[in-house]
Amino acid sequence: MVVVAGRDRQPAHDMVSHTMHECGPGAYNFGMSEGLDEVKITRAIFRAYASKFEQSTNLDVAVVGAGPSGLVASYYLAKQGFGVAIFERKLAPGGGMWGGGMMFNEIAMQHEALAVLEEFGIAYADAGSGLYTADSVHAASMLLARATSAGVRVFNLISVEDVMVRQERIAGLVIQWTPVGLAKLHVDPLTVSARAVIDGTGHEAEVTRVVQDKFKARLATETGRIMDERPMWAERAEKEVVENTREVYPGLWVMGMAANAVFGSCRMGPVFGGMLLSGKRAAELVAGSLGSSG
Repeated sequence: MVVVAGRDRQPAHDMVSHTMHECGPGAYNFGMSEGLDEVKITRAIFRAYASKFEQSTNLDVAVVGAGPSGLVASYYLAKQGFGVAIFERKLAPGGGMWGGGMMFNEIAMQHEALAVLEEFGIAYADAGSGLYTADSVHAASMLLARATSAGVRVFNLISVEDVMVRQERIAGLVIQWTPVGLAKLHVDPLTVSARAVIDGTGHEAEVTRVVQDKFKARLATETGRIMDERPMWAERAEKEVVENTREVYPGLWVMGMAANAVFGSCRMGPVFGGMLLSGKRAAELVAGSLGSSG
């Protein structure tokens, strides 16, 4: 036997042998139902995902990026009855909120964002000087829980590589599995249609960049092009991120850090009030443009 921290622990090879010996019908009974079959599990997962995906091929709103602004915008739109799905290229939705500031998993926000925090059930503490803090893991978890509970469908590990255009208006997205792009495989993508698309891809402004570069579209910016983000200036960035949340091309809105990147504003660091308010503003603008759900 091996003793670790004052406790007896069985060597790994003995544990494997013991487990394999007893891993058979009737070996364990913890009150679980019998007849669990691996193929049935596979079929159940496939059917559920296929149904969810099929329902998302013709959307009212397609949101790209499941960061805080994307989750907030999607939540408010879904609450109004719009069909909304988020496409997130990473495995874990939540954007940059999880890591807080430099991996200190706390985030800051201003009093203007408290109403959004309270609607999402996010606990916060008064840090003085008009600032409030929240546990970043708790905050990201609550954003995800409330958005998905409102009916938002989140598709992680899916990247947007192109857009669909009809009559000079964005009409949908061209999507691909993220691992296909990482592996540089030549595999044709699929498409989803949407009455509105919101770019919430952060600093990269990925969807807007496709629109700019692929068909040389003029954007609703001062220069007609992506103006790129400027250095950190939290006070200015937090104010301008809400102002910059707008339609940048027919059928395409920008929000969050993507909005500041497109309109040439500053970055803000680990203060998230502007992100939340930008998401809410995007929902208001898109809902006003679409008029009614369905």
